[in-house]
Amino acid sequence: MKQQTKKEAHLLPTDITSNFRFAYLKTQALILVIVGLLFYANTFNNEYALDDGIVIQGNEYVQQGVHGIRKIFKTDAYESFYRQMGSTQQLSGGRYRPFSIATFALEQQLFKTSDKTDPQLGLAHFRHFVNVLCYVFSVVLLLFFLRKFIFKKNHLVAFLTCLIFLIHPIHTEVVANVKSRDEILSFLFIVLTFISVFNYRETKNMLVLFFGLLFYFLALLSKEYAITLLVLLPMLLFIIKNDNTSEGVISVIGISVVAGIYLYIRFSIVGKGATFENPDVLNNPYMFATNPEKWATKIEVLNHYLRALFFPHPLSSDYSYNTIAYKNFFNPLVWLSIGIHLSLIAATIVLFFRRNMIAFALAFYLIHLALVSNLLMDIGATMGERLIYHSSFGFAIIIAISLDWLLKKITDEKSRKTRGVLLIGTIVLLCGVKTIARNAEWKNDQTLFITDAQTVPNSALVNGNAGKAFVDLSEKPENKLQEKELIEKGIYYLNRAIKIHPQYVNGYLNLGVCYFKRKEYDQTKKYWDIAKSIFPNNPLLKRNFGLLAAAYFNEGMIIGEKNPREAIKRFEKAAEIEPSNADYWYNIGGASFTIKDYEKARLAWSKTLELKPDYQQAKVGMSAIPSK
Repeated sequence: MKQQTKKEAHLLPTDITSNFRFAYLKTQALILVIVGLLFYANTFNNEYALDDGIVIQGNEYVQQGVHGIRKIFKTDAYESFYRQMGSTQQLSGGRYRPFSIATFALEQQLFKTSDKTDPQLGLAHFRHFVNVLCYVFSVVLLLFFLRKFIFKKNHLVAFLTCLIFLIHPIHTEVVANVKSRDEILSFLFIVLTFISVFNYRETKNMLVLFFGLLFYFLALLSKEYAITLLVLLPMLLFIIKNDNTSEGVISVIGISVVAGIYLYIRFSIVGKGATFENPDVLNNPYMFATNPEKWATKIEVLNHYLRALFFPHPLSSDYSYNTIAYKNFFNPLVWLSIGIHLSLIAATIVLFFRRNMIAFALAFYLIHLALVSNLLMDIGATMGERLIYHSSFGFAIIIAISLDWLLKKITDEKSRKTRGVLLIGTIVLLCGVKTIARNAEWKNDQTLFITDAQTVPNSALVNGNAGKAFVDLSEKPENKLQEKELIEKGIYYLNRAIKIHPQYVNGYLNLGVCYFKRKEYDQTKKYWDIAKSIFPNNPLLKRNFGLLAAAYFNEGMIIGEKNPREAIKRFEKAAEIEPSNADYWYNIGGASFTIKDYEKARLAWSKTLELKPDYQQAKVGMSAIPSK
């Protein structure tokens, strides 16, 4: 047998270990990919839902394909929607998240003919696939980062962290709602930034640092949350690399410069956003609360986030007014929240100086939570499942470390493995059942809102959207036999919505639609008049009132020969709605002439000729009126 050289004897164990670790990494990554696809494959056939209509379908810049990308990077994320609605910036701070929207525009350009029967629907399926792909990819990258740099000696914790993050049902909104790709891309580029910076610290390769800065800039362009890395990155380096404070600051000079550039661009484009208090409680959820109630409720909402992370049921697409009732400082839940979160802050500080990884996990949770808590700034929403997406990474780390600690309490290795597999398998199974079921509820607006109306019955927005969903269902040919029943359900939910929020414009608009379909035109006008009094410039009103005027006119034409007096009433209602329509005035004159009300006929035809001087029939009618 050939004798091994000293060099061969020295390298062989290292090679074996390296190969073993790489194979183990591949196995864990493969498990995550399989689990991720199993959990979210049923979103591939989903359609659009919630804000997809505003951000994608109704966004003219997205619909322009690559030609709209320049405009996407130069405007607020909702600029197209605001302009179409005839309003200005409504959200404090603005929304500058162009990168994910640009990906929608690119998809529009490349795949706009993906489904000849319904291009938008076909593209929705593809976009859901991209969301899942990006989500799973971000978790695989996270696994690589945690194994290589953070939990080098405990790959089980790295894997469990990624698995818990991957399977958590609270992420269904982010993954199953196409618009929320901004959350996924933000987290993905944050992970890539961590990987690049840690690689640079080991290799001192400037190209690696350059890519790290590029990833950080893309993270910021995806969503503002990456600004937290100015604190979290040096903190993690301090804990893992044993950096002192000065070294930690030096390590993030690059990302500080990038953050400064981003903030300058952002402020130049969207400025401070809305500088006035939003007059709609749906975008200003604490509008009706006293100042103490505002702070008490904001603090207590933090408990809702914690509860949802530990027990994600039931889930809802909306938590706006009046889903969570206002609290005051006499409520013990408020003080419980204060106690819990002050304790978490204290634990973060103590564990940070002990260089304990749990300090970073707590900081990642708390800092991102602070951004969406309304405590630092009003975000226009009480809470949202998508808003806790980044914070849930910190939660996943803590749960993974806790599970590992519990399993190590079992001294018998065989028993530890068996119980560990059973415990983790049970968690995966329970999360899978909830996630897959919730994905199905995100099928489209109709499925989502009708389901959520049972979950959050006090939400004005969800009840209003559920009412509209029933109206939309009534218009489908396959539901023709159930049309009356579906409209009745729509009226029921819309009435619930306006009872909760009497200034809810869309509630009145859609109630008008319901009664229009029932041909109860006076009721239709009643609700549209209320909508007009609240939001006079709503662009839907002009079209709606035009349809109502035409309906009154058509009714008058139908009954005109048999009952000209009733016909006149219909024509007058049409003319009241659209006083500039010469045809309506002409027919008032014609019906009045028929019943020999010549003075009324004269006035009506005079108005007709005032509006349209060359209206020949009106001229003939005027000449036929008997002289006094």
